[in-house]
Parts: sequence; C-alpha cells; structure tokens
Amino acid sequence: MNFLRGVMGGQPTGPQPTGAETIQKLCDRVASSTLLEDRRDAVRALKSLSKKYRVEVGNMAMDHLVRILQTDRSDTEILGYALDTLYNIVCNDEEEEPEENQQKQEDDLGAQFTDKFVQEPENVTLLLTLLEEFDFHVRWPGVKLLTALLKNQCPQVQGIILVSPMGVSRLMDLLADSREVIRNDGLLLLQQLTKGNAAIQKIVAFENAFERLLDIITEEGSSDGGIVVEDCLLLLLNLLKNNSSNQNFFKEGSYIQKMKPWFEVGDDNSGWSAQKVTNLHLMLQLVRVMVSPVNSPGATASCQKAMFQCGLLQQLCTILMATGVPADILTETINTVSEVIRGSEVNQDYFASVNAPSNPPRPAIVVLLMSMVNERQPFVLRCAVLYCFQCFLYKNHKGQGEIVATLLPSTIDANSISAGQLLCGGLFSADSLSNWCAAVALAHALQDNLTQKEQLLRVQLATSLGKPPVSLLQQCTNILSQGDKLDRRGSRVQTKVGLLMLLCTWISNCPIAVMHFLHNQDNVPFLTGQISENLGEDERLVQGLCALLLGICIYYNDNSLENYTKEKLKQLIEKRIGKENFVEKLGFITKHELYSRAAQKPQPAFSTPEHMLFDHEFTKLVKELEGMITKAVLKSSEEEKKEEEVKKTLEQHDSIVTQYKELIREQDSQINELKEQVTLLASQNEKMQSTMTQQLSQIQQHKDQYNILKLKLGKDNQQTGNQAEAAHVNGLQPEELSQLREQLEELQKQNQLLQTQLGEKDSLITSLKAEGVPSAEGSTSEVTVLQREVELLKTQLQRQTAEITQLQSERQELLRGSDTTAAVPGENSLYTEKIAELESRLSAQTAENQKLKDEVKTLQESQESMEKDLASATSTAAIMQAEKSKLQQEVQESKKEQDDLLMLLADQDQKILSLKQRLKDLGETIEDEDDLDSKDQFDDDDDEEEEEECDE
Repeated sequence: MNFLRGVMGGQPTGPQPTGAETIQKLCDRVASSTLLEDRRDAVRALKSLSKKYRVEVGNMAMDHLVRILQTDRSDTEILGYALDTLYNIVCNDEEEEPEENQQKQEDDLGAQFTDKFVQEPENVTLLLTLLEEFDFHVRWPGVKLLTALLKNQCPQVQGIILVSPMGVSRLMDLLADSREVIRNDGLLLLQQLTKGNAAIQKIVAFENAFERLLDIITEEGSSDGGIVVEDCLLLLLNLLKNNSSNQNFFKEGSYIQKMKPWFEVGDDNSGWSAQKVTNLHLMLQLVRVMVSPVNSPGATASCQKAMFQCGLLQQLCTILMATGVPADILTETINTVSEVIRGSEVNQDYFASVNAPSNPPRPAIVVLLMSMVNERQPFVLRCAVLYCFQCFLYKNHKGQGEIVATLLPSTIDANSISAGQLLCGGLFSADSLSNWCAAVALAHALQDNLTQKEQLLRVQLATSLGKPPVSLLQQCTNILSQGDKLDRRGSRVQTKVGLLMLLCTWISNCPIAVMHFLHNQDNVPFLTGQISENLGEDERLVQGLCALLLGICIYYNDNSLENYTKEKLKQLIEKRIGKENFVEKLGFITKHELYSRAAQKPQPAFSTPEHMLFDHEFTKLVKELEGMITKAVLKSSEEEKKEEEVKKTLEQHDSIVTQYKELIREQDSQINELKEQVTLLASQNEKMQSTMTQQLSQIQQHKDQYNILKLKLGKDNQQTGNQAEAAHVNGLQPEELSQLREQLEELQKQNQLLQTQLGEKDSLITSLKAEGVPSAEGSTSEVTVLQREVELLKTQLQRQTAEITQLQSERQELLRGSDTTAAVPGENSLYTEKIAELESRLSAQTAENQKLKDEVKTLQESQESMEKDLASATSTAAIMQAEKSKLQQEVQESKKEQDDLLMLLADQDQKILSLKQRLKDLGETIEDEDDLDSKDQFDDDDDEEEEEECDE
C-alpha cells in the first residue's frame, strides 16, 4: 500500500522509479494480487497514468486489463477503471489542438492499439456483453471505448459486430436508456457503426431506429433543438443515403409525413441560431436523399407523390417565399424543392401555381429567375435557381410550352415581367454568368421538344431604334461573331460556350431550325473560321463546340438549301479544315476536365463561376451525337449515296411491312367477325334442327293417324251390308268382340272368387275374435297369412282396374268411330247399341270393382285391428314371461335355503345322538327311538307338503 500511495501522490521516501517501471509493477500487482481491493487500486493507478504514459500503458497493461474484464465481472468499479484506461489508450485526444505532426503520431498510436485490441474478436464481443450492464460506470465507458474503436478501425470492428449474436440489437438498446449522456453517446456510436455498411444499416433500420430517432427529434424540439437533434439527423442520413431498402422502409412506414412539422416557420425569421441553421440544413438534406435523381425512378416518384400528398412540398414552398430566411437555408431549400418536383407532373404543376407574396403577386418562377440573372446575388444561390428551373422543365412539355409562349409576340404583356423576358435579358446582358445561365435555362425549355424548337424560331427581337427586328436565332449568332467586344477573356469563353450549347440543343433533330441557321450567309464561314484557327488552350472548347454545331448542320440537313447541302458542307470541311482535323477538334469537348464532372449528376455544382461551362443534359446530347457526326463527316459521297439507297430501300421495306401489318390486322379483324358470325349461325342451325326434328315427329304422328283413319274407313265401307252381330265396331273384328266377352266373363268369375275369399276371411276373423288370442306366436302367423292374402287381393284389384281402363279406351274409340260414320244412318244405330251395351258392361264392372275396393278396405281395417290385438298379446306374453323367470329365480333361491336347512338338521341330529349316547353312559333314561322315528317321519311329511306347494 505504501507503494500505491507513492504512485497516487504521496511523499517520496527514496529514488523515484521511472514511469515504465511503475507501470510494470502495477501490471504485476494486477496479475498476481488475490485480493480484489489490491487489483482495483492497481487498475485505478493505471488509469491515472494512461494519458501521460499512453504508450507504456498500452504496451504493458492491455492484456491485463482485458483479463480484468473477463474475470472480475462482479465488481462494477474495477470494470469502469479498466474500460476508462483502455479508452485513454486507443482514443486520440481531441480536446486540445496539437500540432500537425503530433496529431498524426497520436492517430497512428490510436490505430496501433486498436489493431492490437481487435486482433482477438472475443475482446469486441466481451465489450458488447459488458454494454448490457446497466451500471453507469460500466456502460458509459464501454460506449466511449467502442466508439473510439470504430473511429480508428471501422471496417474491422463492423465485421466483428455484424457476426456477433444480437450485437447490433444490444447497441440499439442504448437509445432507450433514460440517462441522456449514455443515449447521446449511443447516437455517436451508431453514427460510426453505420458508416458505409449497408448490412448494418438495414439491421439498425429494422430494429425500429426510424421511430426512435424521430421521437427523440420531436422531444428535443425539432429544428429548434440542440446538438442531439443534429446527431439524430446525421444518423438518419447514414441509414438512408444510397440505401434503397431503407428508403423504401422509411416511405412505407409513413415517416415522410412526420417530417412536415420540421419545416414550419413563422413570420419573423430573423435571428436564427447557428444550431437551428445546421439542423434545418440537415433536415433538407434528408428530404433530398429520399428524392435524389440517383435513386430508382419508381422509388423517387412514389416519394415525390407522398411529399405532395402530406403537404411537405407546400411547406417547402412557404419557406422559399418567406422573408428573413438565411441565405444558405434558402439555397438548400431551392435545391430541395428542385428535386421534389423533378420529373413529377403533379408537383411541377403545383410549383407553377405558387405566387410570391408581393404586390402585385408574381409567380415564384419569375421571382427566382430574377435572382438568377442578377449578378449581385450569391453564386451558389444563382446555381440553385438554375437547377430549380431545370428540374421544373424536366420531362414537362406543358411547362416548356408556357415558358416559350412568354417570348412569342402574341403573348407578350408590356405591364408585367415574364420568364421569357428575363431569360432574353440575361442572355444579352454584360454579365457572362447571366449569359451562360440564361442560355442553359432556355436550352432546357427546348429539350426533346420539337414543337417548341419550331415555335422559338418565331421570336423577334428589337435591337435598336430605326432598325428592323431580328430573330432570336440570328441575335445569338451575332453575339458569337462579336466576341472581340467582350472585355475579359474568361468571360468571352463562358458566353460563347453558353450560346453554342443553346444553338446545338436548338437545331439538333430539327431540320427547319437547321435551315434557318444556314440561311444566314455569315454563320458557316464563322464556324469554319473558328474551327480552322490555332487558338489557345482556353479557346479549344469553343472550337469543339463550333465543330459540333457544324456537324449537326450536316447530320440534320434536309438539303433544302442548294448552297448548303450535306455534300457541299462536307466538301467545305475537307477543303478548309480537313476531316481528321475536324474530328480532332470535335473530340476536344469530351476531353475537357469539366465535361466529366458535369456528366456525373444533374445539379450544377461548381466551385467558382469560371468553372461553370457544361450542363448535365448537354453532356448527354454530346455523347449521343459525337459518333453519328463523325461517321457522317468521314463518309464519302458514294458511301452516303449507298446509305441513302439502303435507307430508302429500308424505308420502302418498312412501308411494305407496315402495309402488310395493316392488312393482316384488317384480316384478323375480319376473321374474328366471321368467327363470331359462324358461331351465331351454328347456334341458329342447332335451334332450327331441333325445331325441324320436332316438326318431323309431329308430321309422322299425323301421317300415322291419317293411315289408321284411312284403314278404318276402308273396312267400314267393305262391311256395310253385313248383319249387326257380324258388323265390326270401330274397326274391331268379331273375334276381338268375343275375346272382350270372354275377358268380361273371366273378370266376373274372378270377382266372385274374390267375394268368396273375402267371406272366408271374414269368418276367419270372426272365429279369431271369438276364440281370443291363445298365444303370441299363433297370432303372428295368422296375421302374416292375412297380410299375404290382402296383397293378393290388391294385385287382382289393380289388374281389374287396368282392364276397366282398357274398356273405357275402347269405348272412346267407338265414340270416335261413330262420329266418323255419322253419315250412314244404319251404321249409326248399330254403333249406338254396341256403345250402350259396352257402357252397361262397363258400369257393372265398375260397380264390382268398387265393391272389391270396399271389401279390401274392410279387410285392411280388420288387419289393423288384428295387428293391434297381436301387439297387446305380445306385450302380455312378454309380461308373463318376465313373471315366470322371476318365479323360477325365487324357487331356485328357496331350494338353496332348503338344502342349507337340511344340512343344519343333519348336524343337529348328529349332536342329539351323541348327547343321548353320553346320557346313556351316565345312566340317564331317554325316550324310545320309535317315538323319535315317528316324530321324524311326521316332520318329513310336513316338509314334502311345503315343497309341493312351492312347486305349484
């Protein structure tokens, strides 16, 4: 302990040890001490020396400190000392401002010790485990140490945390800590953790990071909050930037709608704090990340739609038109609005309707263009306005038409300032930057829009009093040719580049504009002169653009001007410039260092005004046209003729193919119509076939009826003179009549037989009733026999009914026959007599049939009553059977009791005999055995009588 007092500041008692010796002794004490207090004091001493002797502590004590973290988990105090010591070793102190060399050495030390610590991945895993400890003195140093490790060796530590089970989830729990110090340092830790690692970014996002961060921002006061809001916004930017999965998750989670309250500003916007400016700047960057042009078009469009629907775009436009907003916030707001409306028709239409709060109100576009062409405005603000105008016109043909319309003579309003007037003013002003911005803005009004290119040819400009107006196209070429009137060399290049980009965009893919350009006799000589000259380094870009403009005049030439056909322009280039020299000058454009920078992204981002030379959309046009123009210039006239012939042939083939396609389409439509007609006709044919089949069957029936009637009439005519018995009745032969009589007699006999059977059954039933029900089995058999006889009577009755029906049908035929022979008086009387006879027979048969039905009914009723009697007899028999079984069971029990009694009596007799014998032995007198035998006999007789009574 005296040693420790000396280390901790006690009075020295002898020679002072060096720092390395002291640290070595402390390390030995940490490694060898068995008492926890001794180890804790040694680690505390190492912590106090770790800043001054960083190298020594790092080299000697790191392994011992890691071992303390592993073994002394139960003591939070020693864990806190060990973590603080490790943090001092690996952390580069940023509180002071050391010299550059010293700072570099400290950075190297931090990286060196971090490498040593993370060589064993278990150390980082151990640190993640310690973060679960809630104690402040363990958790806070652990968070700081892990943050320092990530700063020094981010990829290595990220990889270890990524493969550690629940590693990221443990770190996300820091945001829920109620202690603000740990929560805020947890934000810094997550910032370092999510840098450049998409996998960790996704895990953090799906651990509900967006919800927690937005809640913290709201709790801290949104844009009015402090540094914590800034840290949350930086973490959100890390999670969303260049991560399409997280962006989609952010949009689908309706978090865009929660961003709207951030941009609510009041009327008085003066005196914004630096922290509020920083916070709002980061919030605007967060909006831009969601709608960045580098994102997929579908994702950007959906985010733009959501921002308009929730009112976020409207809120941004309010900031845009508000007064007192700081310049850098206004610039960033313009850039944000630009990307929110870029390519979105709905958002572009809304932006066109926004008016500035001025008197009289002016469109926001006009107010912004006024700032763009004003040379006193900041450069970054002018670039932002240009970007906003470009985004407003991107894929917006309606907006392009509205801008060009403000330049046409029929729509110019002298009392108000229009966008077209501002663009023309900037195009011809003395400020070269205004020239370039106006030229690029006007070029975007013509981008991919042939109609507006042709409309812009109508624009006329008044140059000075007394002189006729000139076209806008001519005025642009005049300014190009008057380059010597410009003051500064750099400004001359910037203005020429802007005008040449405008002309190239204007006349490309527009043969009418090419013809107007070539119609001016001075334009082609000016271009050839510029290309053929040997100018300085700065003028090479102008030469390349002039070569591009002349190449467009060749490629899109329709040969309408005789002096400037394609062939003549190519000959002119070959004579004055040379084809190889022309192609070389054309290549100066893409070789320029600023060309590749402008081609990277749509937003014009330039460090100085002098670097503002290329536009992003123009670089696309150059890339598209350079190869085509080179081929067009290098080809000979014969090759061109062949190509033209090939083109014509292809066009003819295309026209023929188109005609065939149209013919095939017509034939397809006709075939479809014919198929429909065939289907309709087939259905109609089926209906007609079925109708015809029905009609044929009806016709056949009529034919059969006709043949029958014809045969009947023929037989009647042949037998007119015969007697009444021999005469046929309605086509019936005498044999048939005799058969009918026999059938009737047989029916009568059957009727009589049925009556006798019914009588017998009645007598049987009567006898059964008189005799009663002797047994259930006999009654059942008799009922069964009765049921069979009733069924037989029913079948006979049905047969007789069918015969009566046949007689009725014969009667109807006789009646129809009498109608057909009513013309013959004798025959009519004969038919009448026969019919009367049949009717009488039929009535008698019907009466008999009814009588049989009544008898059958009577038998059925008798059967039902017998069935009821049978059921009652059956139930009575069942009851008697149950009683019999009960009595038999009682008899069995009585016999068993009697047997038991007999056994007892036998035992008793045996005992009596033994007792008598003993009495005799003792000399006592007893009764005679005969008396006893007679008495026993009497008892036996009584027992037999009782048994007989039980059996009965």
